[in-house]
This record gives sequence, C-alpha cells and structure tokens, in this order.
Amino acid sequence: MAATELQELACDMNLSNSSEREAETSDPISKAGGWITFPFITGTLVGMILGGMGWLSNLIVYLVGEFNVKSINAAQISNVVNGCTSLFPVIGAIIADSFLGCFSVISISSFISLLGLIILALTSILDNLRPSPCETGSSLCKAPSKIQFVVLYVSIALASIGLGGARFTIATMGANQFDKQRDQDVFFNWYFFAMYISSFISSTAIVYIEDNVSWGLGFGLCALANLIALAIFLLGKRFYFHDKPRKGSPFVGIAHVIVASIRKRKIKYSSRSEDYYYGHDGKEKMVSATPTKSFRLLNRAALQTDGDLKVDGSIANPWRLCAVQQVEDLKTLVRIVPLWSSSIFLSIPIAIQNSLTVLQALAMDRHIGSHFKIPAGSLVVIVLISTSISLPIIDRLLCPTWQKLTGQSPTPLRQIGIGHVLNILSMATSAVVESNRLKIARNHDHHPHAMSALWLFPQLVLVGIGEAFHFPGHVSLYYQEFPVPLRSTATAMVAMVIGIAFYLSTAVIDLVRSVTGWLADDINDGRLDNVYWVVTVLGMLNLGYFIVCAKFYKYQNVGN
Repeated sequence: MAATELQELACDMNLSNSSEREAETSDPISKAGGWITFPFITGTLVGMILGGMGWLSNLIVYLVGEFNVKSINAAQISNVVNGCTSLFPVIGAIIADSFLGCFSVISISSFISLLGLIILALTSILDNLRPSPCETGSSLCKAPSKIQFVVLYVSIALASIGLGGARFTIATMGANQFDKQRDQDVFFNWYFFAMYISSFISSTAIVYIEDNVSWGLGFGLCALANLIALAIFLLGKRFYFHDKPRKGSPFVGIAHVIVASIRKRKIKYSSRSEDYYYGHDGKEKMVSATPTKSFRLLNRAALQTDGDLKVDGSIANPWRLCAVQQVEDLKTLVRIVPLWSSSIFLSIPIAIQNSLTVLQALAMDRHIGSHFKIPAGSLVVIVLISTSISLPIIDRLLCPTWQKLTGQSPTPLRQIGIGHVLNILSMATSAVVESNRLKIARNHDHHPHAMSALWLFPQLVLVGIGEAFHFPGHVSLYYQEFPVPLRSTATAMVAMVIGIAFYLSTAVIDLVRSVTGWLADDINDGRLDNVYWVVTVLGMLNLGYFIVCAKFYKYQNVGN
C-alpha cells in the first residue's frame, strides 16, 4: 500500500519539482541532489522501516504476553496506534510544505521515534516498568500500574509520531532530488524494493527474535536501526537538494473561498466573464470563461466588487475575493469527497481483520514442521507478499490485456471497484475460516490449537490482491483529479483514510462488545465469525454506495 502511494507521489511531483529547480538555477543549492543522495535516502528508509515495523507488527503480542492486557483491548490499542501512524503523515506533510521543509521534519521525526523506541525497549528490560509475568489468559494476572501504563503509552506515542511524521516525508524528499522523470522512475524502483525488503525482514526476523529470544533484544534492534537511519540521513545533509516551504498552506486558499462566498452571499450572480477575478497574472485561459454552474453558491467568491482590488490589480483582501481557479479547485474537492468517504468504509474491515487475525493466530497451531513456529505478528507479511506479487502482475499483464480487449486502460474507479469486491470476498473467507476454527476448538477441549494457522493465508492473500487494486486506484484518482496545489499532500490524505479507518474500527469493535457476546477475552468462547459476517455485509453496502458515487462522478482530468 505505502509503496504504491509513494510511487504516485513521485510521478505527480515531477512537474512542480522541475519547475522549482529551473527557477532556482542561480542558487548554488539547486546544484545539490541527484544520485549521490540515493544511499542516504534509501538507508534512512530501510532503518526507519526496520525499526518501525519491528515493534508495530508485534504490538498485540507484546501487550498480551508482557503487560497482561486482555486480548480484545490489545487489539483496540493496536488499531489506535496504527491509526496514529497513518494520520501523522498528514501533519508532517503540512508542516513540511508550509513551514519547515522535508529535511527538518524527517530529522525531528526520526529523533522522536528513536526516543520512543528507547523507552519501549526499557519497558521490556526493567522489571519495574511492567507487571509481574503470569500465564496468558489467567484470571490471576496482575494489571499494570498507572506508572507502567504511562511509560508504555508515552513510548508508543513517541514511536508512532516519529514513524508517521517521517515515512511519507522521506518519499517527498527523495522525489525532490531528481529533475528528470526517468531518473525518478529508476530511483523509486530501487526505493520500493528496499522498502519491501526491510518490511519483510522486520516483520519476520525481528518479530521472531522478540517472540523466541528476547523482547529487549528485539526492541533494542529496532532502536538501533532507527539510530543508524538518523545518522545516515544527517550525514547526507550537504548532498541534498533542500526544498523550500511554500508560502502558506493550500488549505488556507480553500478557507478563503468558503469565507468569501459566505460574505458575498447576498450579491447577485453574473453571467459575464468580466465580472469575475481570474488572478493578477491574467491567466484566465486556465479555466472556463465563467465559473461552472455546479455548486454555484461558491461562485460569488470570485465576483469582483468595489474595493476588492488594489490599484495594481492584486487582491486587497483574500477573505473577500478569490480567483476563479481557486473556486473551481474547491469544487473539485467537493465532487470527490463522496468517493473519498467510500474508501474509509473500504478500509474499516481491513483494519478490523488486521488486529483480529493476530488473535486468531494465537489460538491456532502455528508450527511448520517440528521446530519452527510462525510468530503471530508476522502474519502481516502474507498481505505484504501478496500485494508485492500482485502489483507487477496487474501492471504488466492484466492492464495490457484489458487495454487490448477494450481499447482503453482500466480507469481508477474500475480498479477501486475490483478492490471492493476482493475485500468483501476476504471478509467472507475470514468468517468461514473462523467458524470452522471454533468448531474444531470446541470439539477438542484438550487441544484447542488443533487447527493450523495456514488456514488464515487465503483471507490475507485476498486482502493483498485487493490492496494492489484499490490503493493504486485511489492514489491515481486523487493525484489526477485533485487541484495542483494539493497534489503534494494527496499521499498524506490517502494515509488519513487509513488512520480514520483504524479509529472507526475500534468504535465498531466497542459497539459489538457492548451489544453482543461475540468478542470474549478468550476468542474460543466468543463468535468472531459473526463479527466477520457483519463487516462483510457492511462491505457489500459500501460497494453499493461506491457504485452510486462512481456512476455520478465525472472525471476532470482522467479519460473515461
């Protein structure tokens, strides 16, 4: 998912980055960048992913096994943390674009993440920072003290803020180092390869060390990887092209349109193009002669009245007058919001499955052979592998075949629709597998782990294939349809969808817990399969909602 988003970011940033570089050719700093920055940027990425995924993918197991947190509560905490790591990129992108620039945001975020990982490692090493050990699921387990919870949550919060603030900003800075599209393409091919490899290593090797050797050693390796990443990044400072923050956030321009249209709500509409303001640079050819008729109430923001312009033709007060292009940009966002909202409800079942699958794995036989046992937190690797394999197949085989058969490439909305269907199939598969697991567990009272965890693979493979369709579709749609000033933060907006989905998934789980008995602390006493059936139905309803939105949506920049 992340790799696809970053690749789209690189492609769409190319034009703006190149133009900015050309404008700064007289500045010596513009000569920086290029391939010499590759080992520094990629090394930073590898270290951050090794450190981040090493603790994040095994968080539920750590909470249950070392902090005596009840399994469902641990799943809820994991959802919140995943939500944070997906929401913080938005904040990081806004700060980088509007205030500090990418270098400062990455440096500060990496340091914050390092601090969080050091504290997290201490919770696993120092006995005073965690409760007394006991058998998992025992009623005699002692809950953590308030101080222990505070230290734990502070460490998780710092690690989440740092990881979220850095991982997407690293991609933006990497794209800034290259002028030519060909160089960017080659760079990101290796960049994504490094990201997938580091994700695989952290979700398997580091998680295995945490489960079978020592939590302290595992978290220590995460902190060490983060420290090395920060050191590598700072060593490359003199080689980087340092982007300059934009003058103000593009979101402020959106606010200008809304406020101006409200302040001029009593002014009559005009059909004459000369009554509207097109910008001080006179580039009225960029938009239609008059604002479009859709969402006409916003058009008043571009209507010129006495006192709106200075003598030189510039805007006197941006909160009373906006350019037509600004108005049309806001309209584009309003049109795409329904489709954007459908992606939230597409991600909620995935977020629920992400945490509950770990609980299923803990109650299943995870042995492969007589000596190797799959760490429950490593099951996420199946989704990663599935997505990695599916992406090139879709790009090199399915899309060209589709184009030969239909004469056109599959549109972003078609890709998203396929992702919806695969997501529903995955949830239904999860329900069937869990139903069978419960029957086996209840028929084998003396051996509740009788069912192999390998039965969880099909549902995870389907999730991965679905992500290979719908996440690229979403990113492609947003970048091609969003206003140009907002394209640099569109990847972060996609991450926001995931963050919101994780938060809403916690609300769904809390609701299910309060009105049903399906989510017991011991999942063998509950009905987790019913939860999956509920999210399957929700997915079907959301698919219907998406189809309606897609049918009425008209592309602005993408051919139908």
